[in-house]
Amino acid sequence: MPVDAPTTVRIAAMRNGLQPTERRVADIIVAEPDAVVELTAQQLADRAGVARSSVVRACQSLGCRGYPQLRVALAAELGAQPPRDTDHGDGPLGELRAALARTAQSLTTAVSLMSADDVSSAVADVAGASRLLVVANGLSAPVASDLAMRLTAVGRPAEVIADAIAQQIAARQLSAADVCIVVSGSGANAASVRAAEAARSAGARVLALTSFASSPLADLADRSLVITPTGVSFREELAHTSRVAHAAFVEAFVDAVASALGERARVVRAHVLGILSDNLDDGTA
Repeated sequence: MPVDAPTTVRIAAMRNGLQPTERRVADIIVAEPDAVVELTAQQLADRAGVARSSVVRACQSLGCRGYPQLRVALAAELGAQPPRDTDHGDGPLGELRAALARTAQSLTTAVSLMSADDVSSAVADVAGASRLLVVANGLSAPVASDLAMRLTAVGRPAEVIADAIAQQIAARQLSAADVCIVVSGSGANAASVRAAEAARSAGARVLALTSFASSPLADLADRSLVITPTGVSFREELAHTSRVAHAAFVEAFVDAVASALGERARVVRAHVLGILSDNLDDGTA
């Protein structure tokens, strides 16, 4: 995992792979980094309801030698953040402005957990696949549909299937020359994991688009691109299940695939513009 990613972002992505007591420590660190910086290890342990040794183990599991190093990393992250504009106004409009401001700030770290090699390889795999199947269920399904449509519109035809059983049937018919993209924020959606298993059984490569580095899907995938959720705590991910970061990533990723396709993408995009023009209604009919 890239070491230049913000500390809280790395912790949120690693959260699912921690022991239960370590998760309680990690959740507090991610939710209240400014408070944790001022706490001793024992104070953090008391707040999490765990032993001090659990705090130390959590820090080590998160890549720090100990709690002092974690506090330094958090302080550095907090110091690098731009000043927050908290005057968003009152009422529903003020709440909307505040929410969008938080989302905009979090999008700057959406790809901070990805390596250049992983992204380049993922683009090459998608651009060169003989057959491309995009799978998702639940709240990730619209993202998958958007991804498949956008890929098709740049000359990289992609299939997306809504029914969970049909997904597994299609995935089992893939080959080693094919790629199955599985979109799952949690990486734990049972239907999506089963489709990934079917694709792996068929010999196809599995590319996961997810929010957590440790999950059943990530364990199955040949390559995982971890997209930082707009609310970096696991609690916020469960409460809001935002797919804003995933949707933004999809647009940028498809542009990268289009660049890899070169002239083929340019020709198809010209055809798409012609089709859109033919289907516009100017209201004169």
